[in-house]
Amino acid sequence: MSPRTGRPTNNPRPNKISIRISNEDKKILDRYCEKEKVNKTEAISRGIKKLEEK
Repeated sequence: MSPRTGRPTNNPRPNKISIRISNEDKKILDRYCEKEKVNKTEAISRGIKKLEEK
């Protein structure tokens, strides 16, 4: 058994990024996550997908 064995997923996320955001942006993100009951990764993913809609 591999030491990297984890939960199987249909949506792997192998790419990692690190960003700096303002306090106001963090508050907006936190409020959205709480309201929609999602984690930050999912919230940011939704925002990125919205960029494609334009």
